[in-house]
Amino acid sequence: MSKVKENDTVKVHYTGKLTNGQIFDSSLQREPLEVALGQGQLIPGFEKGLIDMAVNEKKTITIAKEEAYGEVNESLFQKISKSQLPEDIKPEVGMGLVGSNAEGQQQQFRVAKVEADDIILDGNHPLVGQDLVFDLELVEIL
Repeated sequence: MSKVKENDTVKVHYTGKLTNGQIFDSSLQREPLEVALGQGQLIPGFEKGLIDMAVNEKKTITIAKEEAYGEVNESLFQKISKSQLPEDIKPEVGMGLVGSNAEGQQQQFRVAKVEADDIILDGNHPLVGQDLVFDLELVEIL
């Protein structure tokens, strides 16, 4: 029986959970994820978990934060004045915001702290610093 190798293209169903069991993403209610391995499209631990799986095989993997989104990067926090926000936005901790840099590229942020006149934005991935658990089911090797 054929098994997943490096650089294969696969279709996989997954459910991603935090170590406390909270689900943060799942493909079960939509088409399976189709991805070419070895292209840097997946976090390293997810890709490694697919290697040697056979079609219709199911397994659960735990991915250490170092093989997921890494450690919190303090340089991705920045303070901005509330006056830089549109008037209709009332910032709250955890709220997602999108900002643009000088080149016009968009970046997603989360509000980490709200102060009297300023807010602290966090540009880290929402799952940074966390170990992750994935239930995988290999649907197809293309």
